[in-house]
Amino acid sequence: MCAIEIFGHVREVDCYPSISIAYRILFTVHVTVASAERSFSKLKLLKNYLRSTMTQERLNGLATLCIEKKLLDDIDIDPIISDFASRNVRRNF
Repeated sequence: MCAIEIFGHVREVDCYPSISIAYRILFTVHVTVASAERSFSKLKLLKNYLRSTMTQERLNGLATLCIEKKLLDDIDIDPIISDFASRNVRRNF
């Protein structure tokens, strides 16, 4: 029997309230904390590689980009680059 079937049976019998509560807690707790672990490992890599030449603000920005890589891959960067280039045109006087 899987956990859901056991939980259903415990609720039908209604004589083990503590087990019912324990299963409800089990079903609400996250299975892993992979995103937090991934965040710390990326931050560790960035900090070791660029420790002496980076400010905290830049480190935070790069860490966010590394952690949210899937979201970043979906963004079309061409308009962003064009906007940046148009605002920072070098002027020759």
